[in-house]
Amino acid sequence: MPQLSRPTRRAILVIHVAVSVGWLGLTLGLLTLSITGYTAGSPEMAAVAYRAMKIFGDWLVLPVALVALFSGLVLSLGTSWGLARHRWIYIKFWLTVVTVLLSVFSLRPGINHLAAEAAAGNPAPDLNLVVAPSVATATYLFITAISVLKPWGLTKRGSRLREAQSAQARAIRRRSRVGSVG
Repeated sequence: MPQLSRPTRRAILVIHVAVSVGWLGLTLGLLTLSITGYTAGSPEMAAVAYRAMKIFGDWLVLPVALVALFSGLVLSLGTSWGLARHRWIYIKFWLTVVTVLLSVFSLRPGINHLAAEAAAGNPAPDLNLVVAPSVATATYLFITAISVLKPWGLTKRGSRLREAQSAQARAIRRRSRVGSVG
C-alpha cells in the first residue's frame, strides 16, 4: 500500500482515535448496564438495563469495532509504522481482531439472550455479561496504553527492514562522498 498523504493520514488518525475512544466508552456503558442488571433488586430494573444493552449491542458495538479495526489497519499499512514492524502494533492489531470476534460471537449473542429473557418477563442475571465487558474494558485500556507508550521495540521483520534501510543510506552517503571528491 502506498504511503498516505499527511492530510489523509491525519484524518484517518483522528477517526481511529475517536472511534477507539468511543469503543472504550461504549464498553464502559455496557459494563455499567450489566452490573446494574446483575445487581438490580427488581426485575423491572434488570429488564431496563438489559434492553438498553441490546440497543448498544445492535446499533453500536459492531460498527464501532469494525471502524476501529479498519482505520487502524489502514494507518499501519499506509504509514512507515507498518503492521508487523513494531511489536506494540502487532499486539494491538491481534487484540483488536480477537475483541471484534468476541463481540460478534459472544457479547452480542449474550446480550440478545438477556434482552429476550427480559422481554419475556424473566430477566435472569448472568455473570458472564459482567465479565465480558470487564475483560473488554481492560483490553481496550491496555491497547490505549500501548498506543501511547509504544513499548517493546521492533519485531524481527522490523529489525531487518531497519537494517536494510540503514545499509542503503550508508551506501548513498558513500557514493555522494566519492562523487563530491572526484
